[in-house]
Amino acid sequence: MPSLTSGLLYLIASVACSVSVAVLLKVARRYDIAIRQAIAANYAVTAILSAIVLGPTTAQVESAIQSWPLLLTLGIILPTGFIAMAQSVRHAGIVRSDAAQRLSLFLPLLAAFLLFGENITWHKAAAIALAFTALFCILRRRDHTTNIAAGSHTWIWPLGVWITYGLVDILFKQVAKTGTAFAGALLIALVLAGIAMTAYLLIRRIAWHPRHLLAGVILGLLNFGNIVTYIRAHQSLPDNPALVFASMNMGVIAAGTVVGALAFREPLSRINLLGLLIAAAAIFLMMPA
Repeated sequence: MPSLTSGLLYLIASVACSVSVAVLLKVARRYDIAIRQAIAANYAVTAILSAIVLGPTTAQVESAIQSWPLLLTLGIILPTGFIAMAQSVRHAGIVRSDAAQRLSLFLPLLAAFLLFGENITWHKAAAIALAFTALFCILRRRDHTTNIAAGSHTWIWPLGVWITYGLVDILFKQVAKTGTAFAGALLIALVLAGIAMTAYLLIRRIAWHPRHLLAGVILGLLNFGNIVTYIRAHQSLPDNPALVFASMNMGVIAAGTVVGALAFREPLSRINLLGLLIAAAAIFLMMPA
């Protein structure tokens, strides 16, 4: 079963890269890394690697340009989501941030029913209901002085992650419906995201420093590693999309929970843990056939 073995190895690598991105964002403040500079450098690295490894053809890139309104929107939302993720990891922790990111897959599902007229099935409706329940439980935070109901604002950042990553998924799905190849659309979106982030920093007149950019190179390697290994997992297991889907999403939530709770001692209440279990149920309920 060489394809199964390679597919599982790609999945493990993809999960590791995804959680490592969150870890890098978590420790960035400790080492006084300007995360916005790192994000800008990340997009340069990811775009270059996408061009080299995924190899979109000139025809694919030209075809993708026809969807420029969607791609331009992606170029703005991608760095916005990355900043939200960085703030979420910092203020709400890796566990909540990774879980919110994975639960964002239910936002395009909801949009398909409400905005694009797709028929809803009972198991998809149940999965959406479970996902929103899980999100509420995961965002809820109780400590000695405040909680989400009493006005603590730490939940805003993982909610921002959920919204922005969900919008990215919706936009990429809309680009795909135009017949654009994924590799071409991804490359243009990454380039536009890098331009948008760099323009923002230039307008702010920030002082560039090599160590921040070096952190961005590492971030870009991990980010691209997550993308390409997930693609390779699907290619290695073409007859097992459910395995790839569930393993990736649950793998990130599980690994993020272990790393966040053990390595960074992030506090988790019983309702948070319940939310993680409900998230698992929602993801399994949504596994493709």
